[in-house]
Amino acid sequence: MSGKACRHCHYITTEDRCPVCGSRDLSDEWFDLVIILHPETSKIAQALDVKVPGKYAIRVR
Repeated sequence: MSGKACRHCHYITTEDRCPVCGSRDLSDEWFDLVIILHPETSKIAQALDVKVPGKYAIRVR
């Protein structure tokens, strides 16, 4: 899986800046992936405090 994970919100992106929170603090070292399709009804999204659909890393170094 290619892409970098934001160290703040854990969103996985191929851009230089996180499209969710705007941070430039991205890491190549991330582990485990969860894909959130409907954050408003997902219990996993609520537990991870995710508001935007997309791919998220569970752990980021």
